[in-house]
Amino acid sequence: MAQIVCIIGNKGGTGKTTLSHMIAHGIGLLGKRAVCVLTDISREKLSKESRSYLPFDARSPDNLHKVIRTITNVPDWFGVVDGGGNRPATDRMLAEPADLVLLPFRDSHEDIRTVMSDLERFPRARALPSQWPTNSFARAAADKMVDSQMAHFRHRILPPVPMFPSSKLLLQSDVPERLPPSLNNVCRQLARNVFALWGISETGDPVPVEDILGALAKDVADT
Repeated sequence: MAQIVCIIGNKGGTGKTTLSHMIAHGIGLLGKRAVCVLTDISREKLSKESRSYLPFDARSPDNLHKVIRTITNVPDWFGVVDGGGNRPATDRMLAEPADLVLLPFRDSHEDIRTVMSDLERFPRARALPSQWPTNSFARAAADKMVDSQMAHFRHRILPPVPMFPSSKLLLQSDVPERLPPSLNNVCRQLARNVFALWGISETGDPVPVEDILGALAKDVADT
């Protein structure tokens, strides 16, 4: 059975979409079948060209249910569901079939207040510091704020994902044929972290995106 991770949270601007594509890209680079599921109606469908994973448009409820069913019932697939901000009811629905729930947050008091509320709502979820400062002083201040305000949730906070400017390349409609090696390395490590949380192996042979698209086409209309 496939594994599904959903990236949700009531706060907008925390990097949910960027993280979703980074995880899916990293999973693809590790030779696994990965589908990045778009659910936010405010975002546009992205091209599958030159990607190591399949971005899939599931902004309609019908397509969302179909793609989740397809991913769940096809062995060796990995679904990465990109949520949206300020959609508590949708968050609950997306979290239901997921094997792993991630709640990104940035280094602000508002983000921390919101993610703590979300951690209460989703007892199985993990908090993921996102777009974390890379400057040593700013990083120390951000870490200190988390330690002081989120001590109760310390066991549910994952290692921070640093701010990585080239990650925005994955959000282009058409990604470059060659992505920076440093970006690929960060995405691979992020995927390995997700695999570790799933308790599964990262080994496997590369699978063409076209193979994934062909399987999805049997059950999901390509919109």
